[in-house]
Amino acid sequence: MTHRIWRSKLRLSFPRRHPRGDRGSITLFVAVVSVAIMLLIALVIDGAGKLRALNHAEAAAQEAARTGAQAVDAGKAISGAGITVDRNAAQNAAVAYLRSAGTAGTVSWGSDGSINVAVTETYHPFFWPGDMTVTGRGSATLIVQGG
Repeated sequence: MTHRIWRSKLRLSFPRRHPRGDRGSITLFVAVVSVAIMLLIALVIDGAGKLRALNHAEAAAQEAARTGAQAVDAGKAISGAGITVDRNAAQNAAVAYLRSAGTAGTVSWGSDGSINVAVTETYHPFFWPGDMTVTGRGSATLIVQGG
């Protein structure tokens, strides 16, 4: 008998919430979270695309510089005057490599005799408006060992 009295007092001490007070709150939460998740997915896809374009530009620039640095001046090397880079042949080799890679860039020479290549590419995002430009740079120096 005491158990029933205690139970009834417990019910009276905690008033019930009206179930209609939270109506629709889950729908609003789902809508906000869905938009946030879609924006995050768009950011990930376009960010990965930009990184892929940057990686391609840097790889092309590095390989073009390496190709140019291997253009040794054969006349000086055979005559024993030293092993040096033929700058015209190196520039032509670097430009030819960039052309075969499907990109374009600029070739310049450093004060230390290194060949520097810069490749600029444009990435067209799927979701964000406008284009993104990335620039990859590569440098190579002919190192002669022995001799």
